[in-house]
Amino acid sequence: MKMSGKRSSFVDRLVQGRTLARWSRAARLAAALGPGPLRQLRDDARALRRELDRVLFLAEGRLAMPPDGADGILRPLGCDWVWRPDLWCGPVVPSGLVGAESRSRIGADVTLFHDCRDSEITLRQIRNTRPQDRAPFGLRLDVFRFEGSFLSLVLDLPEDGVAGLKRTHLIRLAMSVELERPIEIFCRLNVKHGPNTDQLVREMPLGSGTDFVEFDLAYTKMNEKRVEKIWVDLIFEGPQMNQIQLRDLTFARHPRADI
Repeated sequence: MKMSGKRSSFVDRLVQGRTLARWSRAARLAAALGPGPLRQLRDDARALRRELDRVLFLAEGRLAMPPDGADGILRPLGCDWVWRPDLWCGPVVPSGLVGAESRSRIGADVTLFHDCRDSEITLRQIRNTRPQDRAPFGLRLDVFRFEGSFLSLVLDLPEDGVAGLKRTHLIRLAMSVELERPIEIFCRLNVKHGPNTDQLVREMPLGSGTDFVEFDLAYTKMNEKRVEKIWVDLIFEGPQMNQIQLRDLTFARHPRADI
């Protein structure tokens, strides 16, 4: 027998109500449970939270996008892969770091590196609300006193960006940046293939809103059959006493045009 939409909706609400009541009761009883049952309850709650966090991340990101559902990523001719890291798509945990140490992560894809002994660096995810913003979220980097020799953000590209990668490909990195004062930003692409790692470095041309650089893999000695990992370093030169806002950051992959 086929269940009507109205009946299905009623059953869903009933199940949800019972689930909420079950976890409310569990919260009340947790203080009185022994170690064994309490450990099982904790594991169940963690598994549920992972799924809830996934739902919230996707929902918040989609609801923050323009009504037409477009992702706003500019696609070069022949583009076969695009990606916007999670930090620019939906809310991440933690949403901010104060006095961030080297190797601190914010979101699943972004890691901070520096060699300051005493960190005066703050990272915070921000909500983009301007009409011209293409991404729902952004990243603000506040740097005060800086006595180190380098400051960088490292972004690990996902597996689908590595799959099928050829030396005929170009990888485009585009970003929308706001600076409190002008600095240079260098972008270094790292391709690990077997025991070797090839690097390509480009300076990001700033000042035109959404700026981009392209990495031509023909200038590497990449072994297409042994590519294991790709990551990009964003290197900030002279970052002290500055606020850097990365309103958007995207990657696109496309084949080089035949000549």
